[in-house]
Amino acid sequence: MQYRPWAGSITLCAAVCFTMASAWAFDESKFPDWKGKWDRVGPPRFSIAKPPLTPEYQAIYDKDLADQKAGGHGIETSWRCMPPGMPRIMNVYEPMEIVITPVTIHILISHIHDNRRIYTDGREWPKDLEPTFKGYSIGQWLDTDKDGRFDTLEVETRGMKGPRQYETSGLPLHFDNKTVVKEKIYQDKTDRNTLYDEITTIDNALTGPWTLTKKFTRSQEARPDWIEEVCSEGNPHVYIQGDNYMLSADGLLMPSKPGQTPPDIRYFKQPQR
Repeated sequence: MQYRPWAGSITLCAAVCFTMASAWAFDESKFPDWKGKWDRVGPPRFSIAKPPLTPEYQAIYDKDLADQKAGGHGIETSWRCMPPGMPRIMNVYEPMEIVITPVTIHILISHIHDNRRIYTDGREWPKDLEPTFKGYSIGQWLDTDKDGRFDTLEVETRGMKGPRQYETSGLPLHFDNKTVVKEKIYQDKTDRNTLYDEITTIDNALTGPWTLTKKFTRSQEARPDWIEEVCSEGNPHVYIQGDNYMLSADGLLMPSKPGQTPPDIRYFKQPQR
């Protein structure tokens, strides 16, 4: 019995030493230089490319656009500070940092829960995958030019939940949340400060797989600033009974579009006439 504490210490020491050995074994020179601050090039829109929506989801999108034109939000949810989820995260609404470790790539974006983990340790897909807005991402490094250094990251993301849209126009993803997103991330061969993400979305709201390429450029600041984005801070939108209302500057509830009816106040004491 008196040897148990020693056995526990030895086990703990072995685990720590194994972890340290794994870290020492990480040869950074075999991986691409994706350090720094990356900014999106161009507007954060998918719909410019006219997505191949099914007739059902084209009708949903048309209704969404009509509601937005009338002053509403349609099915778009970011005004409620809902996470954008995948593939919308890769619109990169705020600057992006990519941290490469031996077994995981961390994509850090301070927007609305936009941070991602991409596992590159050879794991299988979990049998009981808990759906999340960002999904579960497994990646694989490739050395496409056979120079002994990885240059391309292929990623597959599954297990996403909704509501999600491609962008603020409300461009819809299917409500069944069976989306699969495949990415190919790589640097420009002639400009190491340019990064591309080829995004292929497989979704039942589409007539077939849809591929678009996002472009990012690296800041030349030696020590870039990283802002803190807090969506709920100063957000005047109020979500009541499935509709959007606003808080005025004096803190009173007001309509967000012409002709909007007030919310049901049956549970508040009514003024006596």
